Amino acid sequence: MNKVNYQKILEQTIEKNERENRVPTLLLHSCCAPCSSYCLEYLSNYFKITVFYYNPNIYPEEEYRKRVAEQQKFIEKLPVKYPIHFVEGAYEKERFYEMAKGLEDCPEGGERCFLCYELRLREAAELAKKMQMDYFTTTLSISPLKNAEKLNEIGDALAEEYGIAYLNSDFKKKNGYKRSVELSEQYGMYRQYYCGCVFSKNQRDREIALKNQ
Repeated sequence: MNKVNYQKILEQTIEKNERENRVPTLLLHSCCAPCSSYCLEYLSNYFKITVFYYNPNIYPEEEYRKRVAEQQKFIEKLPVKYPIHFVEGAYEKERFYEMAKGLEDCPEGGERCFLCYELRLREAAELAKKMQMDYFTTTLSISPLKNAEKLNEIGDALAEEYGIAYLNSDFKKKNGYKRSVELSEQYGMYRQYYCGCVFSKNQRDREIALKNQ
């Protein structure tokens, strides 16, 4: 079966909106400033964006606060065509641990991660609906470690459920990830060494320890 080209779908959506002289509103769920960098640079030419920072998975709390501050700082500095707004979601750690129950030993990129995508995207869909946005999407697909197919599948299912369009995307394409690394350096961003949750941190720490043996 042919793989869906989500980047192509995104480009077609942008072209259609441009033909219709539309600048739609977009709720962009962001996992962190470095991942949002290229997404915002690219999308802010075509959408009026509200960045939604909802990541109850981040561990520890000090790390969470650091990432929120970095996200806000980047939005303030980035030169854009249309102003970008910022909304911070609730830091509901218990909700994440409840979701991860029984999946603590799952390797990174497996079932636990898919449920975490769904948890964060559902919150984004709810807020996008409440704010009457035209679209919602997430920066998560920019990471080479994240499953873009799964993210778009979850996004499409939630779009159906909430009656709000999901902006299909695969931001790592067209050198998106490479550009996010360049922007992180350009803006002197804090770049974390693990995805976010305690399980991903432990896994990375083990990998680093093995490498240094």
